[in-house]
Amino acid sequence: MDFSKATAGMSPNEIVFEINRGGRFVVFQYCFSILIMTFKRTAPVQFIKAGESAVVKGLPYTALSTVFGWWGIPWGFIYTPQVIYKNLKGGVDITPLVLARLQPTAPPPPAPLLR
Repeated sequence: MDFSKATAGMSPNEIVFEINRGGRFVVFQYCFSILIMTFKRTAPVQFIKAGESAVVKGLPYTALSTVFGWWGIPWGFIYTPQVIYKNLKGGVDITPLVLARLQPTAPPPPAPLLR
């Protein structure tokens, strides 16, 4: 999961500040089909700042699925409504996962001295 492009130019403190204001990290899904093959994929991580519309940011993936998702039998008819529904609900919120990655990890304990 690479969220560096979603937060390009932002420091970890700025990211936490935006999250405290209501910002969140989301992923959108999209679906496309080729006859009997249907592919359900996850788009890159997007950072939605407070006041921005997640639905608007997800519209390209929703449009892609709406046009190209239905054509696979049978999975196109199953995956496409699922993807459209999730995207129109604002995507899948992965903010806790990203925050866990932003937290600095504790340094390993020092190695014992050998005598």
